[in-house]
Amino acid sequence: MTTSTSKEARKGSLATLKGLLPFLTSYKKQIILAGIALLVAAGATLAIPYAFKQMIDLGFGAAGAKSSAHIDLYFLALFGVASVLAIATAARFYMVSWLGERVTADMRSAIYRHVVTQSPQFFETTQTGEVLSRLTTDTTLIQTLVGTSISMALRNALLCIGGLVMLFVTSAKLAGIIIVLLAAVVLPIVLFGRRVRKLSRASQDRVADTSALAGEILNAMPTVQAFTHEKLESQRFGELVERAFQVALQRIRARSLLTVVAILLVFGANVFVLWLGAQAVIQGSMTAGELGQFILYATIVAGAIGALSEVIGDAQRAAGAAERLLELMAVRSPIQSPSQPQALPPRTANGASLALQGIGFRYPSRPQSPALLDLSLDIRPGENVAVVGPSGAGKSTLFQLLLRFYDPQHGSILLDGVDIRKLDLHTLRGAIGIVPQDTVVFSADAMENIRYGRAGASDEEVIAAAKLAAAHEFIEKLPQGYRSFLGERGVRLSGGQRQRIAIARALLKNPPLLLLDEATSALDAESERLVQSALEAAMKGRTTLVIAHRLATVQRADRIVVMEHGRIIEIGTHASLTAQGGLYASLAALQFSQD
Repeated sequence: MTTSTSKEARKGSLATLKGLLPFLTSYKKQIILAGIALLVAAGATLAIPYAFKQMIDLGFGAAGAKSSAHIDLYFLALFGVASVLAIATAARFYMVSWLGERVTADMRSAIYRHVVTQSPQFFETTQTGEVLSRLTTDTTLIQTLVGTSISMALRNALLCIGGLVMLFVTSAKLAGIIIVLLAAVVLPIVLFGRRVRKLSRASQDRVADTSALAGEILNAMPTVQAFTHEKLESQRFGELVERAFQVALQRIRARSLLTVVAILLVFGANVFVLWLGAQAVIQGSMTAGELGQFILYATIVAGAIGALSEVIGDAQRAAGAAERLLELMAVRSPIQSPSQPQALPPRTANGASLALQGIGFRYPSRPQSPALLDLSLDIRPGENVAVVGPSGAGKSTLFQLLLRFYDPQHGSILLDGVDIRKLDLHTLRGAIGIVPQDTVVFSADAMENIRYGRAGASDEEVIAAAKLAAAHEFIEKLPQGYRSFLGERGVRLSGGQRQRIAIARALLKNPPLLLLDEATSALDAESERLVQSALEAAMKGRTTLVIAHRLATVQRADRIVVMEHGRIIEIGTHASLTAQGGLYASLAALQFSQD
């Protein structure tokens, strides 16, 4: 996924953060409760300076028993206000922290749900490490924003506004002067804030780069070590980490400067105004209690503005993260289920029929290179068709179109007479079982890996599928049998064992159409014999399409389709194609002479 330069990416942080509203509106009750607690806490805070004024002017200004009574009363009132402040602050903290955690969890789930529905076209241009960075680093920044920064921003905005109002109530003259001075402070804060936002976005991009590289290399560690590139890859990663650190350092410097400028300007303005207030007390135009009240409200306003500058920094970082998350959520897969999908006809005892009509296809990432050209083929229910040809002929591309990972630019594919573009994606893919050339084994035990073919299958059905795929014997010999953990990407198994797990998974699914992409390529001779015989039994009652480079595995196919450069150039049985003396005969002569 490339970095967007659209108008939306250039909007201000507040406009960007509006995209988070759909995640917040589901929790109106919690937001209202947090708002009430926020208002109570802000009101209690603003009441404290007034209590101090009353205590100074009336408590210390009176004499004797009256003075003692006033002091006791105002100290009790002050403690009461502090108690209200403590309870309201705790309630606010709980509610906003809950919201932060809840919204972050919802966003992570929503993004993951969205990503797993994307077509392979999306993953051609997006590194998985970058997506993981969105799910972790970027959503953590959103959590900070929702769970802390928004609450702090609202609290300090209320304190700032309330404090300013009380400053005017206390002394309109001094308040007017401080407002003019504070207005002059806003401009540098805004300018520095924009700089921080740009650097925050750049910093997150660099972090995503490091995550993407780390994910790619860790998944290819055997290859890295086989070519002794550990030092080289460590150096590459170190360079990216250092680049991310340098960008982060620029952000930290800018934010530090923003903090220094904001605090110095705000408190400098306050000190000047307070000096004027001290002169007013000396001249008798203001009481000591009023000056104390003014000082406290000025401190509240200054602290609120200083805290807002800090919150702005968090908001800028979160805005960068929100942009990236919303960009990811805005990606739409070109492969979608129709709004009113058709149903497949009832399954027959022989399997499904398949028809390819004038298929033309080019990969979106390689639009200049045709992968399939005017390809037409009719396959009868229960037929076993092998597809052979040199590398790059388009065999695997054909399987990807059948699963509707991509749509052809020309032509149509019919499954049991229904255009697959008119089927719900789950209906289509539920009718197809596949054993891919690159076997995927998940970080789970053998039982769950096979059960991935049909989630509701019983243990007995899983074991039956494993026996059919000649996998039962080696699974039983594992330390915990079917409950043995197979390691990440199945590293505890050999290539042939992984492939038999994948075959068992496909057989457990029991689909009417079975796609075998080099299903026996990683097997030794004995295992291949076992699996081939199991597959022949499994092919009964279903339509099978087999890709194979090893022609010995397809000699007994009902028909053999020979492809080259995206076209079908020959169709026939092994005997008829060998007699024709074409490409298949050449491939067969080459392989069998080597055997």
